[in-house]
Amino acid sequence: MTPPVIIAHISDLHIKAPGALAYGKVDTAAALTRCVETLNALSPRPDMVVISGDLADTPSRTEYAHLNELLAPLALPFVAVPGNHDDRTLMRAALPGHSFAAPGGPLNALRPVRDLDVVAVDSSVPGHSYGLLGDDTLAWLDGALGASSTQPAMLFLHHPPFVTGIGHMDAQNLRNADRLAALLDRHPRVRLIAAGHVHRATLTTFAGRQTTICPAPNHAVALDLDAHWPPSFVIEPPAFHLHVWFPGSGFGHIVTHTVPIGHFDGPHPFFGTDGKLL
Repeated sequence: MTPPVIIAHISDLHIKAPGALAYGKVDTAAALTRCVETLNALSPRPDMVVISGDLADTPSRTEYAHLNELLAPLALPFVAVPGNHDDRTLMRAALPGHSFAAPGGPLNALRPVRDLDVVAVDSSVPGHSYGLLGDDTLAWLDGALGASSTQPAMLFLHHPPFVTGIGHMDAQNLRNADRLAALLDRHPRVRLIAAGHVHRATLTTFAGRQTTICPAPNHAVALDLDAHWPPSFVIEPPAFHLHVWFPGSGFGHIVTHTVPIGHFDGPHPFFGTDGKLL
């Protein structure tokens, strides 16, 4: 039996300069350290980690250097795309061992993982918080997906292409989601769309595909569906997503698990040595 492909998805790291706290409260460096420890402890280990944006917070060379120090213990290969808090030029320079689709401009990437393609697209717009897939990115994505009609693919980006109901975040989502949907209509091999940006585990469908937002390892955007508060964050249990692709007829199928970050009691057996339920 062919083993599944396991892709870990983390997002919104918001790394500051050493010793600095995000929003004066959140130790994002400690949060990433715990996240890396949890990733490394997974068994079976994921085939790859995708980081879908906001790796740095302000950003600066100092922040990206700190990011690299924090990611150094990660025992898994990773691919990353920028978010609205990132700087393309600084991020490209900070990841010299990572190949992107072009030597300049958007940081798009395709990584084959056995019988699955991981496709990561840059939805960042320099100087703005909202997302947009530029003409060059859409053309590259169309070509990359058109290279096969049989190999399943997962598509990752920072900005969600759908409304979440959290108004101040929806104002920053992907502005040309309609163009993405039209492109995906031509490429049924994309079986999952996964975003970040909102710091909350969210599930829906977009263009007929499973679509998720990954929770964050640090803080969550407040679940404020009636605009009761100003834009706010809360400290909730941190987590990430684990996307598992099982081969099968057609393009196989994908199951997404939410994995809490940290150390927890267990595992404990359900049955005793006599085979009876405890």
